[in-house]
Amino acid sequence: MTRSNTKEKILDVAESLFAEHGFKDTSLRTITSKANVNLASVNYHFGDKKTLVRAVLNRYLEAFMPSVKHTLLTLNEREHFTMEEVFESLREPICALAEVRPDGTNRFMSLIGRGYTDVQGHLRWFIKTRYDDVLSLFISSVLKANPQLSKEDLFWRLHFTLGACVFTMASSQALTEIAESDYGHSVDSQQILDQLIPYLSAGVAAPVQHLTTAKIVNLKL
Repeated sequence: MTRSNTKEKILDVAESLFAEHGFKDTSLRTITSKANVNLASVNYHFGDKKTLVRAVLNRYLEAFMPSVKHTLLTLNEREHFTMEEVFESLREPICALAEVRPDGTNRFMSLIGRGYTDVQGHLRWFIKTRYDDVLSLFISSVLKANPQLSKEDLFWRLHFTLGACVFTMASSQALTEIAESDYGHSVDSQQILDQLIPYLSAGVAAPVQHLTTAKIVNLKL
């Protein structure tokens, strides 16, 4: 097996195990055993587990982030747009990940969810550092669609949005199985997005509720 093939095999096996069991509960020993390679091979290609985690996710991010940047730039050519249109601009890049890897959209959603539920701080740092221009463009697009939001409002709403996304991503398989069992039809990633996008859009664009002095006093009491 060539070095290139070995590296790809490690990535494939690690991706599958990370998505199924999470980053914390998947050891390098499990990965090497499943991939039928030795630890030296992992160390040679990636150095450590954190670098391997980033490499697994970056196979998707390298395709996803430039596509998101393109759709957001196209959206920003207009003077006005809605919050739902901002989220809709993410749909095509997300769904296109099915062409990057088999079942790529669901796998990417699962990995991103795992990254937050497993508290992988280094992974969030990696994404913010490497793709800061895309993240900044997304935030500016949100503000353009919702000029009434202060920076503090934006902070909370994006984190509430992230919480909903992380839960949905990490639980997508369970949610689809429950939906099929309870309502009698299968659900794919497109249908999940059909449900998720309007919900998130309405939450971010909701009227701002500021605490009055009386409410603040009551909370302190």
